[in-house]
Amino acid sequence: MAGFGKMLKQAQQMQQQLLEIQGRLEKMEVEGSAGGGMVKARMNGKKELLGISISPEAVDPTDLGMLEDLVLAAVRQASAAVDAVSRDQLGGLAGGLGVPGLGI
Repeated sequence: MAGFGKMLKQAQQMQQQLLEIQGRLEKMEVEGSAGGGMVKARMNGKKELLGISISPEAVDPTDLGMLEDLVLAAVRQASAAVDAVSRDQLGGLAGGLGVPGLGI
């Protein structure tokens, strides 16, 4: 029974660590950019889009498709940055759990 108590204590510690990491991730901000920085997207750790900035030289009224592609690329890059930071922060903790399918 002592082994179960130890395992329970470890699980509680891991849960506390997870909550701390999640709190830090929610407060972080990352940026993705496209077109050499002409389009930038800011996103928080919950993958909520916080803002988009577009340089005037990225706006060509005759080619809105290009601008749309740049915005999409910047948002995708910001999303990938959130994923990377999340993996870095949560990877060791999730790896210790040994639970398949966590996707972290």
